[in-house]
Amino acid sequence: MASFAKFWIAISASAVFLWFAFLASAPFLRHVDSYLEFLASTREVPEITPFQAPYRNVWADLSQQETDDLLGFLFDSPELNLTEASQATSRDNTLMQLGVLQPNKTDILCYLNGSAGLPERWAHVVVAQGVTEDACIVNYMVGPLPPNALTEIRPLKYIFNSGRNHVINPVPDQEDLLMWIIGELQGVSDITQKMLGTDVFASPDGLDIRAGAVYIGNRTLSAWFQFYRQDSSSDAGWLLPQGLYFKLQTATRDAANWKISQWYYNGLVYESASELREALKRPGFLLNPLNLNGPWTDTEDFGEGPPGRELPPPTMIQPSGPRFKIDHQQNFISWMGFEFFISTSQERGLSLHNIRFDSDTVIFEVGLQEALAHYAGDDPAQGALAFVDTLDNMGFHMRNLVPGYDCPAYATYLSASYHNGGASLTRKNSICVFEYTADHALRRHTSDEHVSISRNTYLVVRSVSTMGNYDFTIEYIFYLDGTIEVKLRASGFIWAAFHTPTLESAKRNEYGYRVHEALATSMHDHVLNFKADLDVAGTSNTFVRVGIQPATVEYPWDEEITTPRNTMHLVERAVEKEAGINWPAKSGEMYVVINDNSTNSWGEKRGYRITPGTGMGNPIHLSILNSTALRKSAEWAYKDLWLVKQKDTEPRSAEPLNYYVPQDPLVDFAKFVDDEDVVDEDLVIYFNLGSHHIPHSGDIPNTLMHTSASSVMFTPFNFHDRDASRRRVQGVKLELGDEETQARYFGGRHLEGVNLKETDLEPDLLKYGSERQIARNMSWIYNLIPREN
Repeated sequence: MASFAKFWIAISASAVFLWFAFLASAPFLRHVDSYLEFLASTREVPEITPFQAPYRNVWADLSQQETDDLLGFLFDSPELNLTEASQATSRDNTLMQLGVLQPNKTDILCYLNGSAGLPERWAHVVVAQGVTEDACIVNYMVGPLPPNALTEIRPLKYIFNSGRNHVINPVPDQEDLLMWIIGELQGVSDITQKMLGTDVFASPDGLDIRAGAVYIGNRTLSAWFQFYRQDSSSDAGWLLPQGLYFKLQTATRDAANWKISQWYYNGLVYESASELREALKRPGFLLNPLNLNGPWTDTEDFGEGPPGRELPPPTMIQPSGPRFKIDHQQNFISWMGFEFFISTSQERGLSLHNIRFDSDTVIFEVGLQEALAHYAGDDPAQGALAFVDTLDNMGFHMRNLVPGYDCPAYATYLSASYHNGGASLTRKNSICVFEYTADHALRRHTSDEHVSISRNTYLVVRSVSTMGNYDFTIEYIFYLDGTIEVKLRASGFIWAAFHTPTLESAKRNEYGYRVHEALATSMHDHVLNFKADLDVAGTSNTFVRVGIQPATVEYPWDEEITTPRNTMHLVERAVEKEAGINWPAKSGEMYVVINDNSTNSWGEKRGYRITPGTGMGNPIHLSILNSTALRKSAEWAYKDLWLVKQKDTEPRSAEPLNYYVPQDPLVDFAKFVDDEDVVDEDLVIYFNLGSHHIPHSGDIPNTLMHTSASSVMFTPFNFHDRDASRRRVQGVKLELGDEETQARYFGGRHLEGVNLKETDLEPDLLKYGSERQIARNMSWIYNLIPREN
């Protein structure tokens, strides 16, 4: 019974169909200047001057009061026929999740320019409909809010270009299927004992299962599962695959049509457990080594290190308090000429809205759309492994940040709340905001007479989503010249493959590298799609490609050269139609979004350049062509950038439920690019961050963030008359005379010592305020990647 309970917790906690099973509501952590209540403090807190946003945050998720009112309305609705989750079976209708249905951009702009009032508030409601034989997951729009006599429940279709508001639920009877699998695997314990040395789900370090290749047909499911060693002492189960696999097949919701049809071991397929059992009895049957846990999977070394490790590292401090302002009620931030709102959603996490710089509009919206990881390999698990993470709610899995480690000790920490299935949850300290000064100057120059140099200080808005084996750090960085950077970093355990010795010579290094006794890596692509709705000095924009090309030119002054001079020049051409675009080879082009109707003082059209930022190189797109697993559900992954015309009916490039209908997704991104004119229009750029990850021995036990970073920058291009950072930076000009040097400072500087508490340098994490969180297991249910039979 104990082993079954452990398995049930590990598997069902991550099941995407049980989205309503969340923790009870937790209170928001009170913000006290730049310090947290859980940090010991003896310093007198200065009075905070009230700061208010100029507008309401129309992008904000549902408040607790809105949620409470809405829940009462939904459960009283005979149209939805909802059953409380605690009393429901798979044959009932249950509430999966609810959140705000963000207003259309058209309505928001009318509100911002004063031509209309606040847009109506509507909710996006997702229902698991189990009362019919073909169980569905259905999207509704409910509003206006708060519920009143005019409130309606409508099928939510207009944001899905499929014309549908539902998908078939491929595994509606999940609990029954899990129980059935447990019973079937208990009957093969002799096989697992012989081949893997332990029983399935044995406590504490028995076997677990996770899915690889999955095929979904008309009410049918076919999935290959791989055995993994459980790990009771750490999180290293991802590194402990075993070399045994089995295939599950289901048809309809009737258990009489479920079966384990095949087994796979050492490169051979066995048609039944009996056939494998007989093969085991034959002389000479080759058993593969076991992949066992040990100190090699530990991510921490609490012992002694090289000289210097015993000393604390350098640290940043903020002795004068934050220089940015936050309206906590509206989640509005102002810093050095930048102003913007923030919002969170369960599926996509953190987004920023209405970004302005010196009162000019720059970006109307920027935020994550979808995140995929696509693997390659020659076994039934790695060979067809692919994930889309919004299905398991990247926003909901934004974790509590650790002060002094995820962000500086002095950072301001914000919380986010989510509402599912009648329950609410507040993730305390899941967003941090802070200033930081880089280890290099923003600008400098030295001449015979003087040295002039400016500090490089920037603002960061950061969150971390833990999606099973990987932690994704997503941050928005604001620079003093008006540049905005969107950056991704990843760390965690690789999803490793079993190393089969008998196949080593034929397949060595085709998909990865051997990194332990019975462990190999699997190559995979991480591709995360972001939306950037650019409004560069307004909504009438044009995307221009500025090419750097060789040229041969005759100049009238060039008398010494008898032939034309070989040189180079700029060639500008506007992209006139919606298109997918890759980063240019050798950085041979610049991509600039300009406003044809707005010029600077020198007559040049104002624009923002889009360019790869800091990281491991150019951000990538998916290597696999026409993915057999993803089909049409991830068309956005096949180019680096996409240029499309903004439409209220195309608010998102992806939809989590695309996962279940890849041949006919609810949102087919390919339909976004339909040859419309995009000159002098309201433009949206969808861009990808990520990497081609080829894990090696340095990824054991964890992938490191500095080796897995990518970013895209939006930087002013003739947007101002001169460098806009000049008025904002701190620095010094040293006049170099014959007798003495004179220092002329610009901007604020430190003139005297400061009094610091110990927690200003190293937070007291014994007082760290965080709720306990169960990390998602990414079990077999999560791995359902539909493919054609």
